[in-house]
Amino acid sequence: MKNLFAAARVEEIKERMAQLRPHSERLWGKMNAAQAVAHCSAGLELALEDRIPPRMFMGRIIGRVVKPMALGNDQPMGRNSPTMKDLVVQRGLVDRFAAAGPKGCTTHPHSFLGPLTPEEWATLMYKHLDHHLRQFGV
Repeated sequence: MKNLFAAARVEEIKERMAQLRPHSERLWGKMNAAQAVAHCSAGLELALEDRIPPRMFMGRIIGRVVKPMALGNDQPMGRNSPTMKDLVVQRGLVDRFAAAGPKGCTTHPHSFLGPLTPEEWATLMYKHLDHHLRQFGV
């Protein structure tokens, strides 16, 4: 499973991020490149415990059913996947996440998916970054 604890995936993501430009045109969605970078940074901050949002009501109901579908394979996230409203990337956060390793991951549950293992956080962070980089063709 691709995840941000793998050095090769960290380098891949950073190289793709370096190709992103302020004028990069989106292939889907509503965010511009700067908004996508800020959104991805906020996602990494969740995994690093810099942000601790409350659990979402729908997440409490169906989160554990959705989690294996979202994290159980190397399929990329679909276009126009739903997003957390309060996640409006800095390369340093990618390095910080990878360097912290499993012990650096939050123990707080994801607001929708619920409790995640460090490996699940690493998979989710890779998929999330990949999703938004593909959104801009990088």
